[in-house]
Amino acid sequence: MQTIQANGYPVLFGEKEYETLNSFIAKNNYSNLFILVDSHTNELCLLRFLSFLATDKTIEIIEIESGEAEKNITTCVEIWNILTELGADRKTLLINIGGGVITDIGGFVASTFKRGIDFVNIPTTLLAMVDASIGGKNGVDLGNLKNQIGVINVPKTVLIDTEFLVTLPQKEMRSGLAEMLKHGLIFDAAYWAQFKDLSQTDFADFDGLIHRSIEIKNEIVMQDPTENGIRKALNFGHTLGHAIESYFLENENKKTLLHGEAIAVGMVLESYISWQKGLLSEAEYREIKKTIKSVFDTVVFEENDLQPILDLLIHDKKNEYGKIQFALLEGIGKIKINQEVDNELITKSFEDYKN
Repeated sequence: MQTIQANGYPVLFGEKEYETLNSFIAKNNYSNLFILVDSHTNELCLLRFLSFLATDKTIEIIEIESGEAEKNITTCVEIWNILTELGADRKTLLINIGGGVITDIGGFVASTFKRGIDFVNIPTTLLAMVDASIGGKNGVDLGNLKNQIGVINVPKTVLIDTEFLVTLPQKEMRSGLAEMLKHGLIFDAAYWAQFKDLSQTDFADFDGLIHRSIEIKNEIVMQDPTENGIRKALNFGHTLGHAIESYFLENENKKTLLHGEAIAVGMVLESYISWQKGLLSEAEYREIKKTIKSVFDTVVFEENDLQPILDLLIHDKKNEYGKIQFALLEGIGKIKINQEVDNELITKSFEDYKN
């Protein structure tokens, strides 16, 4: 796969690119290397990475527990303290090996430690490969509110090694697929069409599908690195999806949803809203709903769930002047940003989702 030149860093593809990474590390003469993993990637992915790493530098491993619940400022403080105690300095390189939680928190820790040290992302989940590790967004949650604290700061490189995907359970693969579906819906109708009937999708070239998904995200980010305009397109499905994810995370009576599971619901809801606002045809909406629901289980919402979810919307990062801002579909493959939506229409979208 061809290297993608992102906003100031390369996205490398394949096993052979470990040589490129080794050359990069040697060229920059880092004082030492720290590798951030979680309990899963420490067990399932670290050994493969180390088998390709060629360096005479001191290597330290930092492990945190896996899961969204660890993506908070307390975990950052623990990592900062470990870096300090083990002698990290301004010439330290932090290598983040894991899913979206690891690349988000690792990028944030690196961007703020001693006012910024270099970092590299090695995503090991489909979600991290096509979304979380790309684009320079780094951060942590504030309580149950998603990604409220963070910075935009790019890694030195991202290396995509799809062999790591064999370690994933099926539901984690589906979670990443949600972001790939989103990329087609907001930017490339032909790409979306490849997923309309998964039984006909050529997964023999899954690496090619991943590569195209990253290309789409990168093309959008390159136009608007700091999310003042078109980058907001990437938030399709996320305004409601993040609120749903946060609500299910904090509610002990609910089963926690993976990010992609919540975003899949958000995409159906926001597609319905797009249809009702005259931006999307009914046929397109039905196609989107059918396709997404063929991949993801229907999430059950009780009547008393809706108001807490609506209350969480006010904390969405995209809001301006107290107004909730949506990125809505203007036909499949196109997006319209900065769209205000009233609670009545949001309520109707939940009612339709249940049917």
